[in-house]
Amino acid sequence: MREQRVQPNLEETAQTERSQWVLNSPNPPPLWKKLLSSVKETILPHGNNFCFSSKKKTFCGHAVSFLKSLFPILTWIRDYTTSKFKDDLLAGLTLASLCLPQSIGYANLAKVDPEYGLYTSIVPPFIYALMGSSREIAVGPAGIVSMLLSSLAQKVEDPVANPLGYRNFIFIVTFFTGIFQAAFGIFRLGFLVDFLSHAALVGFMAGAAIIIGLQQLKGLLGISHFTTKTDAVSVLVSISDKDGVNILKHVKGGLNPSSVHQLDFHGQHVGQAAKIGFICAVIALTGAIAVGRSFASIKGYHIDGNKEMLSLGLTNIAGSLTSCYVATGSFSRTAVNFSAGCQTTISNVVMAIIMLLSLELFSRLLYYTPVAILASIILSALPGLININEACYIWKVDKLDFLACTGAFLGVLFGSVEIGLLVAVIISFGKILIQSIRPGVEVVGRVPRTEAFCDVTQYPMAISTPGIIVIRISSGSLCFANANFWVMEEGDDLQESTKGKVKAVILDMTNLMNVDTSGILALEELHKRLHSRGVELAMVNPRWLVIHKLKVAHFVDKIGKEWVFLTVGEALDACLSSKIATA
Repeated sequence: MREQRVQPNLEETAQTERSQWVLNSPNPPPLWKKLLSSVKETILPHGNNFCFSSKKKTFCGHAVSFLKSLFPILTWIRDYTTSKFKDDLLAGLTLASLCLPQSIGYANLAKVDPEYGLYTSIVPPFIYALMGSSREIAVGPAGIVSMLLSSLAQKVEDPVANPLGYRNFIFIVTFFTGIFQAAFGIFRLGFLVDFLSHAALVGFMAGAAIIIGLQQLKGLLGISHFTTKTDAVSVLVSISDKDGVNILKHVKGGLNPSSVHQLDFHGQHVGQAAKIGFICAVIALTGAIAVGRSFASIKGYHIDGNKEMLSLGLTNIAGSLTSCYVATGSFSRTAVNFSAGCQTTISNVVMAIIMLLSLELFSRLLYYTPVAILASIILSALPGLININEACYIWKVDKLDFLACTGAFLGVLFGSVEIGLLVAVIISFGKILIQSIRPGVEVVGRVPRTEAFCDVTQYPMAISTPGIIVIRISSGSLCFANANFWVMEEGDDLQESTKGKVKAVILDMTNLMNVDTSGILALEELHKRLHSRGVELAMVNPRWLVIHKLKVAHFVDKIGKEWVFLTVGEALDACLSSKIATA
């Protein structure tokens, strides 16, 4: 008998100890430490462990580790072999044969002189070769970004009436694009890029590809007077004027000139440049990281998205100082680079050297290049941007995602680039809002012959304990957007408690990552309702940040520390042993 009495006491002591683990967890770090941690994880090779794992290192050792993290080329250049160089040389030569006409065509799309497209294929690939973590990405001008730049920038500066002002404005936009991209990487703000969802990006790129293709009719058909609008109707109307075949004419040769003195940060259009730069940063990063990850998965390695953002940001900052416009990873060039057998980013260096030699030695030979040829080269790269199979897949999997895809496509096609982007972001954000307003809440029960507690709707065989309701909050956040909805919903579900059937409610907070003041007020209101009906409220496994805020708000004191548990099983046992369920 004595042993039987000792056993429950030991179990109760162990349960109390585990509850104290939850209640006495250390306070979460302050905001400034989180920001510092983000910077460390992006720049330093081992993130927060850098300082602890290398205490015995000298200053030089720390410096070398930092440089290797910032310049990944330093980590593999010592193992670089002649055979790898041969592969990269062949890939770089193949890449240059595509990039030479393509860069000129994209410059025309961006409404800048041809040499600026070639400049953008020289300095940015060099910088990315030093700092980029993807071995396959080919950096340079891209069709989508070129069209985006021209459609937005020409509303601020007229490229025909004021070509110098337009060119300088493009350089400022490029600088801000780099600043935003680098900031996204340093402070781990990649979630801002995610507001343009994959589905929205599929629709946007398809619509943009069609518009780019229609705009190339000007060069392909030799039309001299063409609309500056980007919607399909205006472009098709402009096809009526035909005055003969155009040639490229003058291309300025030589090295990239410095454009530092052309960056005017005190002008009247700086705010608009920053806005356009932000849009270009998001579009360029979304495409480049998606392309980089796709080819990295084929090769069996992983790229760090935040470091890619940092490297592309510094690439564009350097480009803005050397007469380049926005550069990013192009799908068509990356596919060619991969197919040609590239091994490392040295293929980008080879391509940049070929482009530089072409500017120095062969710029005069480009004089008689037909614009129609450049247009046809751009057109040949567009089918890869229209992914019908992916659109069908999105339709099958998620109808709301397909709505974002269709909205972005139609917005670009019949409105403008800005309208397409706005529609895509609004639909994507609306989807997030709908999901957050209706938080995931489920009644759970114990699955027979296991210790698992699962949703009774999904698992009808799950067993519920009479008199006790176990509710799991499956949303990541309980905040102002969903707190009131949650309280009303749970209040309706617990109406049976007024009849004396329910004596305890257990909230499983394992999945709840954060709670704000509105969420705490909602929990307090729920506790008051239950308490007025004689129903106890218990909490299970509140996460680090959640329990900290609940303690600061004195909510834990209101429900009682004895009603905080580590597991649902312990909470059920405590409710049953206290006999509240049968009271």
